Amino acid sequence: MALPITPQKALREWRLYAFIVPSIILVGTFAYFPAASAIYHSFYDWSGGETKQLIGWDNFRRAFGDEVLWGSFVTVSILIVFNLFKLIPSILLAVLIHRIKSDRWQYLYRIMLVVPMIVPSLVTLFIWKFFFDPNLGVLNNVLDATGLKSLLVWLDQLFNWGVFYADVPIGWLSQPELILPALFIWGFPWIGTVGVLIYLAGLQSIGTEIYEAADLDGVGPFKKFIYIELPLILTQVRLSLVLLIIGTLQGYGLQLLLLGESGGPGGRGMVPGLWMYNRAFIAGEFGYACAVGMILFVFILILTLINNKYVRVDK
Repeated sequence: MALPITPQKALREWRLYAFIVPSIILVGTFAYFPAASAIYHSFYDWSGGETKQLIGWDNFRRAFGDEVLWGSFVTVSILIVFNLFKLIPSILLAVLIHRIKSDRWQYLYRIMLVVPMIVPSLVTLFIWKFFFDPNLGVLNNVLDATGLKSLLVWLDQLFNWGVFYADVPIGWLSQPELILPALFIWGFPWIGTVGVLIYLAGLQSIGTEIYEAADLDGVGPFKKFIYIELPLILTQVRLSLVLLIIGTLQGYGLQLLLLGESGGPGGRGMVPGLWMYNRAFIAGEFGYACAVGMILFVFILILTLINNKYVRVDK
């Protein structure tokens, strides 16, 4: 346990502590000051300029009656559920890489996993937007080539969806009913580089004697995953869960690029972050956007506290 720093020791070694001053200044300027400014301006009728009028809690009262805002929370809740399923491929891939006996091949697979991180995320989003193109997109071409579109048309006729037609290209980003499925398909096969690396770090902490004991007991690969590997990386899974919830609630870049500032047809892809962006930069209501940001912050804080209290990992 670290010993407490006394004022006398701090005075004697002040030169050492002076090295953290630049970091403190940068964090305060670019992190805490914008946050404090958002809290301050959430109580004002502010359009982004020098002129502002104090209106107290009016922005928050308006937010609680904003149907678009609360509809966006429903949408982001569905996306969180979708993204929970997207954790599974990363966990499975981490286990597969961990089980490779050759250190050289393990290293090679890690390199192959990290290389896509070099590609800017904006480029990736543009590529996916092209994938969803109804006429030239890869997704529709694959569905046509494999005959899956005929299956979708048959299911549409069976359940009377009114979405898929034989001679009409599928408008993944132009039909309100397909907005959420398109956002779920995005990122396939849903391999998160950071997530895989986090799980690998947890798997590498498992001692070889545990695997040796499992082999002596005749435990198969599937039972090793269920009873050994998965329980021992639940700490990493919990961390990924927290980051996933925060990232999904805060994020709006995907929806902005694929669907525009209105969230696509009928606003079906509208999420709280995108609505905050819309109110600030499209409507010029920066004060109201700050209030939306504060409400979003409270939601994220509550969910994080619930996760820390009730999602327990007992090894």
